[in-house]
Amino acid sequence: MKEQFEQWVARLQISEAGQKIIEKVRSSEPSRRVGGGSKNVSGRYPSRKMGVTIQFESHRVELPIIYQLEHDEDVLEFYDQPPQIKLDYQASNGRRLGILHTPDLFVIRTNSAGWEECKTEHDLKKLAEKNPNRYFYSQEDNQWHCPPGEDYANQFGLYYRIRSDREINWILQRNLQFLEDYYRSESLVVEEAIAQSLLAVVSSQPGITLAELLNRSTGAKSDDIYTLIIQEQIYIDLNATPLAEPERCLIFRDEQTKLLVLID
Repeated sequence: MKEQFEQWVARLQISEAGQKIIEKVRSSEPSRRVGGGSKNVSGRYPSRKMGVTIQFESHRVELPIIYQLEHDEDVLEFYDQPPQIKLDYQASNGRRLGILHTPDLFVIRTNSAGWEECKTEHDLKKLAEKNPNRYFYSQEDNQWHCPPGEDYANQFGLYYRIRSDREINWILQRNLQFLEDYYRSESLVVEEAIAQSLLAVVSSQPGITLAELLNRSTGAKSDDIYTLIIQEQIYIDLNATPLAEPERCLIFRDEQTKLLVLID
């Protein structure tokens, strides 16, 4: 892992200062523990890519984006609640501000790395009215921007990006909301015998529907099946079909099996 990171740094010619920032992110625990508010549901996503659980503060924006990062081949690593950075900008009253800010995520991609902040369109519009020098929507590229965040990142050869719910697949979001109680739980366990029974069925019948699996006599409860789905021990494309329509949801042992079956 260390050798791969050094090769990545050398290939992208990351500055020494930028390298130190990335190394600090990679070696640090999350800088804070997240909690849900009145409108948000917080929880933890069990990331296979990272080998740890990733905190999310919002099931409406952060969780779908974390899921996208997990399955994006361009994303090598991602970290929640990285160390704070300082944003310098002028408030609407003309006062100069220096704000310590904890972005939601730090993402290492094949050809770049940087901070990503997740917000709803509704919240961004309100924030832009209050702090136009911190948040604004560009008609030129149809993207939200945080100039002080971008300025901070640029000096290290990194990026700062605003991610809004506008870019989220709504079927995915609906499915993640369906599964939110499972993502929030910290003690989900499926008995080994039941897990093996389910895996055997899915392996022998690739493309079995969720409805069929739920009705199959495996000794499993629906909670067991949904737990294996969020742990990605069995695969269902959460971008494609609502879990609330189980007769349309196809289940496979893994994504590779799905691709092979669909090609055949």
